[in-house]
Amino acid sequence: MKKILLVDDNEQDRMLYKRYLKAQPGEELMELHEAASGEAALELFVDLQPDCVLLDHSLQDTDGLTLLEELKQLAPDNSLCAIMITGSGSERLAVRALNSGALDYLMKQHFDRELLQKTVRHAIEKNEWRQYQASYHQQLQAANQQLARTNADLDNFVYAASHDLRQPVNNLRGLFEEIRRSATFADPADAQLLPFMDKAIRALSTTIDDLATVVQENRQPTAQAAEPVALADLADDVLTVLHPQVVATEATISLNFNDLPEVPYVRSNLRTILLNLVANALKYRHPERPPQVALRTYRAAGQPVLEVQDNGLGINLAHHREELFQLFRRFHPQAAEGTGVGLFLVNRLVQAQEGHIDVESEEGQGTLFRVFLGGK
Repeated sequence: MKKILLVDDNEQDRMLYKRYLKAQPGEELMELHEAASGEAALELFVDLQPDCVLLDHSLQDTDGLTLLEELKQLAPDNSLCAIMITGSGSERLAVRALNSGALDYLMKQHFDRELLQKTVRHAIEKNEWRQYQASYHQQLQAANQQLARTNADLDNFVYAASHDLRQPVNNLRGLFEEIRRSATFADPADAQLLPFMDKAIRALSTTIDDLATVVQENRQPTAQAAEPVALADLADDVLTVLHPQVVATEATISLNFNDLPEVPYVRSNLRTILLNLVANALKYRHPERPPQVALRTYRAAGQPVLEVQDNGLGINLAHHREELFQLFRRFHPQAAEGTGVGLFLVNRLVQAQEGHIDVESEEGQGTLFRVFLGGK
């Protein structure tokens, strides 16, 4: 049963409202309460916490707009359901009432039973929906805050664990090198285990380093300043780092930054993006041909775009598109060593700047990464 508070200093008007709001067969009953003054209305409002207030604008001890503000102070935020009623029609007054928090506005002598009932029920439903939305958003905000704390705790744990594991792995590497240098084996076949042990230690060390890199990127301040980044200089820096791989694979690297020679971006992030994409192009090359890697920049729909295209092994996107940027996901483990962190990190950095990555690929033919760098 909904509780309605009728605030009007005219007894005849209150009687009319009660008659109009009296439930007919099949209708929900309303519990009606009356107040003939603003002071009485405030007292009853505190005691009753009504579902809706019918509020006359002209009262002997106050006016409706003032009382409306006082009722809002007594109610939880965005929970007051009030309908202003006035004997003199004024569009200005109606606007002021609605801006002050009234959910609707009625003129005396201009509504009947049906209109009053509909107005009251609609105002109650609107207020209930508003409170549901507020409660839902509060719950969602609390859930998001809890998720953020959980993610932060997880990142801190992974970072601490990877940091703490580095020294034991380095010790293990040192012990292994000492064994390889000084150990002798009665059975020569036992010595063949050393390369497998070496590979396992390297893989463990790389995994720990990559985990630390991913978490460290997430722990960095998000408000890093963008700066104009010259693509030619950045590419020269990346290719200097990858020079041994370029020479070893006899790769051809072509650059075309004529359409967009410079982009505003966090330089360190863009360097990481380009370094990982080019390194993957060299790592997952096709065994029957030298790598050909093309770098290009341009604008599309107002966004700067970086393309990295290769002629390597390619990816079956029909089967793997959804898992393309997942952590530790590798599509050609037989082709080269790796942990599957690179693309995950690239995608994370791009999304942090409100960008996205489109991928075109065909197995055996190569892959095109089209990086929309975003406008953040």
